[in-house]
Amino acid sequence: MQIVLDAQDTQRLATFWAAALADRGYRLPTPPDGAPDWPTWLRAQGVPEEQWGAGFALDNDDPAQPRLYLQRVPEGKTTKNRVHLDLLAGGGAGVPLPEQEQRVDAAVERLVAAGAVLVERRTELGVHWAVLLDPEGNEFCA
Repeated sequence: MQIVLDAQDTQRLATFWAAALADRGYRLPTPPDGAPDWPTWLRAQGVPEEQWGAGFALDNDDPAQPRLYLQRVPEGKTTKNRVHLDLLAGGGAGVPLPEQEQRVDAAVERLVAAGAVLVERRTELGVHWAVLLDPEGNEFCA
């Protein structure tokens, strides 16, 4: 399975999500064949510059984790997401509420430093979480 995110700037969004999901083993891919950087490798493969950044997948060595793929689209986000990522930062209802709040606060601090925008914090039915926006305005929860 893979999760696909539409993006206008795949590199920027990939950099954000690699930081946001680093604790789950996600990272930016390194260029193959010992190339010093992606432009050098893409140029050597004959990929036209206008196609650079058309798609971008994050690396993860854990086969249980879904692939995260970012695809370039011309339009920006226009409506609320119908599906969103939930990072489960608080740990869920099995974790005492004060501990959930501490975990969520720490995650929010890290995510905002990486480029997210905090929308709100919520507590319902014994679960605490935060709603955030990634750098292109896609909603997600922590």
